[in-house]
Amino acid sequence: MELEMFTGIPEMNMDDSETGCCPKFDPTHWDRKVMKLENLRMVKASTRSFIYIPLNMGRVMTKTMTAITKAEADCKNKYLILSQDQSRWRCDHYILVDKEVPGLNNVLFSGTFITMVFEGDYSQISKWIPLLEKQISEKSAHMKSVYAFYTTCPKCAKHYGKNYVVLFGEI
Repeated sequence: MELEMFTGIPEMNMDDSETGCCPKFDPTHWDRKVMKLENLRMVKASTRSFIYIPLNMGRVMTKTMTAITKAEADCKNKYLILSQDQSRWRCDHYILVDKEVPGLNNVLFSGTFITMVFEGDYSQISKWIPLLEKQISEKSAHMKSVYAFYTTCPKCAKHYGKNYVVLFGEI
């Protein structure tokens, strides 16, 4: 199967939320794509983990999202939070914003990624990564790193009845 190339990320209807929290996710715009990301404006936040289980995710995300909203830096038609485990004890999260957010770690994020969408519990990620690696190697590429886009919070995943995770393999 030939992969579709995108520059940037697909748009999402941020008003399409039955929960008032996470928007509905359409996996067709994200599955098996090549995404070239150039200088995406993001803020970086880190959470503590215990053997990859987040310990302070709620507090960190609430503080970060409050600062983003206060700075009026929310993206109006796009949504992306990329998470990358740095170790069994720490995870970094990159949150898409429209402009710099005072008091947060503002970064420009670039890279070329092959994506795959999975549906299921977050605990399955260790089974999904080899599938992404296989997809990338079939395209004669090598995966340098992997990021996860958890498309909905646990509460919204339960409401929608689907828990989609997009893996981004950097090539």
